[in-house]
Amino acid sequence: MEQTHTSHNATSAGPGAQRRVLVVEDDQTILDAIATRLRAEGFLVQTAGDGPSAVDTAEAWQPDLLILDIMLPGFDGLEVCRRVQAQRPVPVLMLTARDDETDMLVGLGVGADDYMTKPFSMRELAARVHVLLRRVERAALAAATPRSGILRLGELEIDHAQRRVRVRSEDVHLTPTEFDLLVCLANTPRAVLSREQLLAEVWDWADASGTRTVDSHIKALRRKIGAERIRTVHGVGYALETPTP
Repeated sequence: MEQTHTSHNATSAGPGAQRRVLVVEDDQTILDAIATRLRAEGFLVQTAGDGPSAVDTAEAWQPDLLILDIMLPGFDGLEVCRRVQAQRPVPVLMLTARDDETDMLVGLGVGADDYMTKPFSMRELAARVHVLLRRVERAALAAATPRSGILRLGELEIDHAQRRVRVRSEDVHLTPTEFDLLVCLANTPRAVLSREQLLAEVWDWADASGTRTVDSHIKALRRKIGAERIRTVHGVGYALETPTP
């Protein structure tokens, strides 16, 4: 059964004022807890409890961000993500009840920007939401004032102005988070950046509990640009490999 609710009482002075968040979760207790926390943060919130109603609500309401459980009635969150992203790009925070890296990588592959494994703290979820929305704002600002030129690292090309990546002259589709992660590594090629550094610079999240998020995004990025281009330094972090001059 569809569960849809609109908040009309968002606090206009809050940090999330006027930003719309659609929460899709079939567990009513979790759904209510997330919605309550986000409304307290000042967001406008709608909720849905199954895949079809989530897609319909996203199309009609045009949310700024989607919080999406993977396991849903009707069709699952991965299919919701595919359909919503086909309508228009929107940042997606995926929720999963299983600590399964396959789920995480598949979710990132269909357009999710981040994920959280249940159980999670509402404090961290709210922080992740703010981070994702700030990234959208930064991307819009970068598009309005683009950096000139294309960074070429061997067969890898990064076009900052168009936020496009090519490998051997072929376009590679990256999510906004994957693009930001690649740019962060490319800013200091061959230098090793710790997981904590990447988490702080790309996600604005300084809590070491989120370093698995970095690992999963690195794996997704490797699958797209080539595993050999990102070197793992065990116990430390990652470095973008470049051709030897």
